[in-house]
Amino acid sequence: MEKQTLPNSTLILVFGIVSIVTCCCYGVLGLIFGIIALVLAKNATALYLENPEIYSGYNNVKAGRTLSIIGIVLNGIYLILTIYIYIFIGMDAYQEFIQEMILEAQGG
Repeated sequence: MEKQTLPNSTLILVFGIVSIVTCCCYGVLGLIFGIIALVLAKNATALYLENPEIYSGYNNVKAGRTLSIIGIVLNGIYLILTIYIYIFIGMDAYQEFIQEMILEAQGG
């Protein structure tokens, strides 16, 4: 009998990668992808553990789960940093700081 691929195994891996790549989107977008990947990985793992001889693709699930955990941590840190900047520094002061850094980088 031919093994079936676990449902959503590739999607879990892709969402795990996307959660890391989008960590600079204020931490929100990557959190969404990371949490979705974790939920899908939990369901796929439970399905695999019921009948491991039927399914293949569990390595994608494990890798996607690991990447989504890393992505959630990175996004959480970035979200906390963004909230800190908005509350304690203020958006206007932060934008002025960024503009000064850009001018210095351009040699002006």
